[in-house]
Amino acid sequence: MPSYLQIENISKSYGPKVLFENIAFNINEGDKIALIAPNGTGKTSLLRILAGEDKSDSGGRIIFLKDISIAFLEQDYSYDPTLSISEQIHAHAAPHLQKMHEDRLARFEVKLAELSGTFRLGSLSRRMDSLSGGEVKRVALCEMLALEAEFFIMDEPTNHLDIEAIEALEQILGRSRCTLLMVTHDRYFLDRVCNTVMELDRGSVYLYRGNYQNYLEKRSERIANYNAETDKVRNLLRRELEWIHATPCARTGKAKYRINAFHELSERASQAYVTKQISLDGVGSASRLGNKIINCKSVSYYWEGQCMLDSFTYNFQRCDKIGIVGRNGVGKSTFLDLLTGALEPQSGIIDRGESLRIGYYHQEGISFDPGDTVLDICPDTRLLGRFLFPHDMLSTRIDKLSGGEKRRLYLLTILMKEPNLLILDEPTNDLDIVTLNILEEFLNDYKGSLIVVSHDRHFLDRVVDHLLVFCGEGKVKDFVGKFSEYRSYIKDYEASQKAAAKAVAQSAAQKSGAQDSSSRNQSREPDRKERKLSWKESRELEAIEARLPQLEESKAELEKTMSSGLLAYDKLQECSSRIQAVMDEINELEMRWMELQEKL
Repeated sequence: MPSYLQIENISKSYGPKVLFENIAFNINEGDKIALIAPNGTGKTSLLRILAGEDKSDSGGRIIFLKDISIAFLEQDYSYDPTLSISEQIHAHAAPHLQKMHEDRLARFEVKLAELSGTFRLGSLSRRMDSLSGGEVKRVALCEMLALEAEFFIMDEPTNHLDIEAIEALEQILGRSRCTLLMVTHDRYFLDRVCNTVMELDRGSVYLYRGNYQNYLEKRSERIANYNAETDKVRNLLRRELEWIHATPCARTGKAKYRINAFHELSERASQAYVTKQISLDGVGSASRLGNKIINCKSVSYYWEGQCMLDSFTYNFQRCDKIGIVGRNGVGKSTFLDLLTGALEPQSGIIDRGESLRIGYYHQEGISFDPGDTVLDICPDTRLLGRFLFPHDMLSTRIDKLSGGEKRRLYLLTILMKEPNLLILDEPTNDLDIVTLNILEEFLNDYKGSLIVVSHDRHFLDRVVDHLLVFCGEGKVKDFVGKFSEYRSYIKDYEASQKAAAKAVAQSAAQKSGAQDSSSRNQSREPDRKERKLSWKESRELEAIEARLPQLEESKAELEKTMSSGLLAYDKLQECSSRIQAVMDEINELEMRWMELQEKL
């Protein structure tokens, strides 16, 4: 395989803090690499240097294969809120688009239309300032993937995405022949997309071929071998020390090279590998909780005319460990605000226990004044040390911390209040994998109640055993079991429904020329009555079954036209808007078809 990227002697520091120094590595065509390191050790800085958004302190060399195309997904996508989705994508991707020939531009538009349907962006004429955080992330992904670059550099691509979007991205990257370097904390995503793990550890880079479990095993072997070598050096140092101390008066006559070697041994012997880890022992132990937690009865809430919660009834129990899942924008965070009292229901009752003490970890993260330091946020230096904030970081301003360090500090401020109900809204964003593992262990042993909104499937499988599934339009379904069990059930159900929809559409297309409308209606009417659909719903279902084949044909014709390479750019964009509208209608009709089928 040809080498796509060679790195030689690059370094990065911020003030006295050295992130990495004179590192070197190589990435070959087809490598799909996950970059792993603790928060604050330079992952994002390294990606930005490789993408040309930052520079190495020591010069060094970054050599890409000639004419290779590169696309970079930053952790925070910068956008103009006044632009439409389409305008934003074309403006942000302009440096890439200007280099493309007409046939390649046509391919970009076709791909963009496909991806916007896959990621459920809806109309590309919507303004950017109307989008949620998850939708902005999907815009960034659609832009990057539509470029079809040979080398993708991605910083936390799953942050803020709902599970369906994560799984869609997983499938796209898993099938793609691209070369990939990404930072991610999502362990399921990592295993299903990547074939190599790159660890940035103590300023050095280590490569491990295989999945995450293989990385853990090989890393343990590396550390064990290093420490075993350190023990040998210490034994040798002990003998050399005895020699140095012997006959001190004759020391000037001792071999100079041996004295120099002694000092080198002394330095190496002090380098035993000790992994610093967050300690949650004794932190955030739950205060005593009564029998009543939170009781909800017929709770409803609307926002801007949209139903976010519809007659929801549920009594939360002691030691409940509940996961809240659903697409972006269906009301999960609104629901948490209702539970905590930040919002009041428009109807129904929310009754909270007298001994309830809530610790609420918001998705937005920590709020602070520009001049706040780590010590200002948490004055307990003992706890700060256990959360990997050593003495030399106590005076560090919060705005100088990495995203993961801010999250870790915020988590500490929540746990130190000893809540007996923990409510966590997307706690895994920006946290490194080591911290996530420790947090999972803590939550498994936590004696209070837990409600967590998360799109991290591994995290959900580890910490919750009961799900509240937000389905949209205020509907909430109760599912007892692990998240993987729920997804398996849903995938089987959706596969059967889509297969049935496709079969019906094909059957309708075949019959359209062979039967006239009246005979078709007569043959179907008894079946509709038997299925207990209303007359109006029966007519609607028939219309959908007739319309879907027409839309599929229109979509195929538009794709063919756009791929011809013969269209002027303005016509190309016009076709792109039309195909997007067709795909939106297909998605809407398929969803409605499944709703009607579910009534049968």
